[in-house]
Amino acid sequence: MGKSEFIHFLAIAKGSVGEVRSQLYIALDQDYVTQKTFRELIGLTVEIGNLIGGLIRYLRKTDIKGNKFK
Repeated sequence: MGKSEFIHFLAIAKGSVGEVRSQLYIALDQDYVTQKTFRELIGLTVEIGNLIGGLIRYLRKTDIKGNKFK
């Protein structure tokens, strides 16, 4: 897997985090999770999204090339 493919994979993963966040709002509305659990999980999705975004930004700036992402 090359750098651009890995970045693409990370972008998909970041989108999935957003989808989980959306599902958490639905779970809260349907009373499947408590407000406390919702806040904890939303916080984790924000943190994970930020970490993935930071990795994407880093990879785009670096001069790493080739198939170093195995």
